[in-house]
Amino acid sequence: MVDVFLGDERCVDPNSELSNSLMLKNSLLTNFGSKAFFYEIFNDLNADDETTKNQFISKLFEKCGSNPPTFDLTLLGLGDDGHTASLFPYQENNNVDDFVIFNEGKGLKRISLTPKVLSASSKILFLVSGASKRIALERLLDEKEPPDRTPSKLIKSINQISIFCDQESAKELEI
Repeated sequence: MVDVFLGDERCVDPNSELSNSLMLKNSLLTNFGSKAFFYEIFNDLNADDETTKNQFISKLFEKCGSNPPTFDLTLLGLGDDGHTASLFPYQENNNVDDFVIFNEGKGLKRISLTPKVLSASSKILFLVSGASKRIALERLLDEKEPPDRTPSKLIKSINQISIFCDQESAKELEI
């Protein structure tokens, strides 16, 4: 049995074309992926932020059974501004000692797992594609890069973090 959680979601109707849930349902959760159990963050559109957050955390504890909740695998993207999940540059609450936060990013309110949860995963993969991600990838790999400008650097692990990137995103990088 495979359980699938989103690391972040835009605060929109799950059927909106802006929804990560809808994107996931139309891609990863088709064909063989349709056998996975998907936990939607916004299953009650009338719930307030605190209720939504508490329901999300409760489901994480129920399925993961650890503190912090620990996933077997976390797949992360990398935004052209260096964000991952909904951890955007220069947001004060990116690295709070909590499991779930609300943030603003790219004009939308979002809910996100924090680095505390994402970093606890047994295996972490970044998937990076496109020329627009080259600078963000370079910053992610730079040991001197500050995490306030490149929040993807907040993801740390005792295990190796793997980065899968295409030629366009890695062009001229020494990797």
